[in-house]
Amino acid sequence: MRIYLLRGLLSVLCLAPLSSWALPPKPCPHKVKETIIPPRGWSNGGIPPADHKIVLRIGLPQPNFHILEKHLYEVSDPDHERYGDYLSKEETEALVAPHQSSIDAVEEWLGYYGIGGTDLMRSPAKDWVTITIPVRLAEEMLDTKYNVWKHTSGDQIVRTTSYSLPENLHEHIDVVQPTTMFGRFKRDRSTIVWLDEEAEETVQKAQSFATSITDPVSGSVVDPSCNTTITVNCLKQLYNAVGFTPKPASNNSIGITGYLEEFANKQDLQSFFADQRPDALNSSFRFLSVKGGLNDQNLSNAGAEANLDVQFAFGLSFPIPGTFYSTAGRPPFIPDVNTPTDTNENDTPLVISTSYGDDEQTVPQSFAIRACNGFAQLGVRGVSLLFSSGDGGVGDNDPDPATQQCFTNDGKNQTKFMPSFPAAVTAVGGTTNIPEVAVSRFFSGGGFSNHFDRPTYQRQAVKEYLAALPNGTYEGLFNPSSEEITSNGRAYPDVSAQSDRYKIFLGGKPILIGGTSASSPAFAGFVALLNDVRLAHGKKPLGFLNPLLYSKGVSGLNDITVGHNSGCGTTGFNVCITFVRYGLIPKHSFQATKGWDPGKNHFLPLQRLLIDDPVTGLGTPNFGKLKKIVL
Repeated sequence: MRIYLLRGLLSVLCLAPLSSWALPPKPCPHKVKETIIPPRGWSNGGIPPADHKIVLRIGLPQPNFHILEKHLYEVSDPDHERYGDYLSKEETEALVAPHQSSIDAVEEWLGYYGIGGTDLMRSPAKDWVTITIPVRLAEEMLDTKYNVWKHTSGDQIVRTTSYSLPENLHEHIDVVQPTTMFGRFKRDRSTIVWLDEEAEETVQKAQSFATSITDPVSGSVVDPSCNTTITVNCLKQLYNAVGFTPKPASNNSIGITGYLEEFANKQDLQSFFADQRPDALNSSFRFLSVKGGLNDQNLSNAGAEANLDVQFAFGLSFPIPGTFYSTAGRPPFIPDVNTPTDTNENDTPLVISTSYGDDEQTVPQSFAIRACNGFAQLGVRGVSLLFSSGDGGVGDNDPDPATQQCFTNDGKNQTKFMPSFPAAVTAVGGTTNIPEVAVSRFFSGGGFSNHFDRPTYQRQAVKEYLAALPNGTYEGLFNPSSEEITSNGRAYPDVSAQSDRYKIFLGGKPILIGGTSASSPAFAGFVALLNDVRLAHGKKPLGFLNPLLYSKGVSGLNDITVGHNSGCGTTGFNVCITFVRYGLIPKHSFQATKGWDPGKNHFLPLQRLLIDDPVTGLGTPNFGKLKKIVL
């Protein structure tokens, strides 16, 4: 009887308003908030140093996020009357603000440990609280034990596999990180090929083409050298943007994010401009530091990834102003917290490309949701976000069943396809060659998320692809299985672009480089050009791209119908499958006498059938067509 009375008393105390106490009360008993199994490749390396500090980020609930999401889809839908009617930064923050009761509960919990005032930092919406504390205090607050975890790559991080919170705080806190987040936010594979090592082979291949190449899908005439080396001119030719010059409007902009001590070198940028964009010589980019990110301009420390991103994104979009964000440290990445302290937050670039990600299963779903909620906040303000889809095909880039490494982290050690994170924004896959096919020197990341449901805008396109797969294809390896063709996992990538043998300058030398880390900034460059078209006509920027791409925009994309994305001991998904029930024999693109138009909800003649494959998505950009579509 006493036990039940004690439990009842504890429940009353835990539910009582904390503000009713003169001093912060002792927290209620802890209850486990999150537990994971250590991801493959990580081993426990022991106890962290006693003086080790942890920067804890505490995410409070966003009770009105569903309203923000409704706004996002309305302002991003080209058929909606509110298309382009974006929210302001202040309006957005008001929609993600937590209840005051959550703010008070967390504040008093922190107060019990002597944390308050200048000891903590709040995001503008107060939905994130950041504190820097000794690891021992973090362990006490979260009733856990941190350890140094070592990865087979040599990386080391301080993490735990389980943490708890006072029972009364579970409804007031969504997530606390870094705790169970083992993602390394690695750069997507940048396969460097030094130009001088293959110069002779490259020249021979280029000379073997007697005439120019006409791409059968886009109809574009492309220089034959583009089959061995990708330049700014190659992309403009292939994607039908030759002759277009954007206006240097002050209200247009493009941004690139940098992590992992990758430095974008301005001297290399000038060498690149001299080689490929002479009219851009002596122009540069704005540098913004996030969390103390450095701007090392020593030529020997130039980063291949950072140089690739800025050279092609800014080379394609010149003279549109460019910004490079350098973020210090390692993940987790939280958009609301990692805000530059030396710039106006309202001055966010209109399109931002990121060439970093990780396996989705290394990212706890609680954190994944909050991170993507942050991306939605940028979308509803009119910012287009693009991420490379990864270079592991359906998982690890390995088609050999005997050596593949796609195993689940749920303790069952099952072979499963390994989707990439994040998959909730516009994901860009990879192609190569002319005519374009799915990249094969590495494989375009693609598949189906296990964290995020399939959004309405892509259900029809994905349904058509899955319905045409032979029964039982990869059953049990991905979400959904072949029997569940109308719901479940969000499919990616959404679009694609050339992704191999990009010519950049690194450390003063020209090199060839590849990866979907090339296709994302390239696609972003064309989005910036499309924003120029809209802004010149008095219209708003494109914002969140996917609702447009999966409706009107699909007719401005070149369908890719050759290739696959191997991984996890399989050949992965194919970009082209025979649609027997439609009577289609695919050639260079899926064409039909009738195609499904989800925007209008009826069949239209002579429309491209809306198909989204998990290798190259809806296809590559045709700027000439897209610039008409977006007006």
